[in-house]
Amino acid sequence: MVRNRHVNIPIFVPHIGCPHTCVFCDQRKISGTRSALSPQMVRALLEESLSTVDAQDDAEIAFFGGSFTGIPETLMIDYLEAARPFLKSGKVRGIRLSTRPDNISPRILDILKAYGVTAVELGVQSLDSEVLKLSQRGHTIKDVETACGLIKKWGFKLGVQVMLGLPGDTFEKTMKTAYGVLELKPDMIRLYPVLVLKDTELELLYRSGRYKPLTLEEAIAWCAAVLPLFTRENITVLRVGLHAAETLEDSIVAGPYHPAFGELVESRILYARIIEQLNAMNLPAKGRMTVRVRPELMSKLIGQKRSNVKALQGKYGLDIKVLADSRVESFEIQID
Repeated sequence: MVRNRHVNIPIFVPHIGCPHTCVFCDQRKISGTRSALSPQMVRALLEESLSTVDAQDDAEIAFFGGSFTGIPETLMIDYLEAARPFLKSGKVRGIRLSTRPDNISPRILDILKAYGVTAVELGVQSLDSEVLKLSQRGHTIKDVETACGLIKKWGFKLGVQVMLGLPGDTFEKTMKTAYGVLELKPDMIRLYPVLVLKDTELELLYRSGRYKPLTLEEAIAWCAAVLPLFTRENITVLRVGLHAAETLEDSIVAGPYHPAFGELVESRILYARIIEQLNAMNLPAKGRMTVRVRPELMSKLIGQKRSNVKALQGKYGLDIKVLADSRVESFEIQID
């Protein structure tokens, strides 16, 4: 069967799966749910969601929200049992889930394998011991390394989630974390700049002046430095920045939130690529220049409100034309 678009069917599990309350976390607001779903509710949600999915779509069930493998084992299995019929019927091709590094064991992975789970995403957040401690993560770098090794050994796709700008974090620590993540050889990555949410320990730290979130400019710059490290290694970037949701926006106290944050980061990367090439060229004082980029990246290269084009014209005094060209490699540019 030829598959068309990829569709995630999200099921948000309760926060009871996490034994720690990290300083940044109010998972109930992020997931938009406050109570545990029954297996019957999970089955009903899947039936409803899949009724809107075409048979040719590449559908996947995604258990997100809390630490899926940390909830009581009987409830975890009940949820997987609720998903099993949709997997067996071919309506979905697999199950993915998110969890903590210290909630992974051979027994848990055996259970996940038996129920058709295909991908496990770990909330790594940082590979700096001080940042993990100040963020009250409750796990170590060794826990991360062990969990990643087991997940890959059991044959699951490995996803890693990283947060930038946690308490005690610096640009240098973020870059060190990024290179450390590369050594873990994940298949997928999610990057999130830290936001201060209501009713969290981080809000108290922020209001008392003991924590300063990244500015939007800093968050864009940090992510723009980190993201190419993963794309160069063909690691799938699932998301940059939190998904825009009303429940989340209502909860933000401070931090670098923007509904199109990922686009701003990609736009900054492309702008940096152009600057790098132009600085290596002998440019005329005045004249025209054509920049070619893949069609799907054209608007990002131009920038919001043509910000990149305007900045380049102001910096180099050139009349710049941007063209779409499918022959150009992803996140590369060609200048004529």
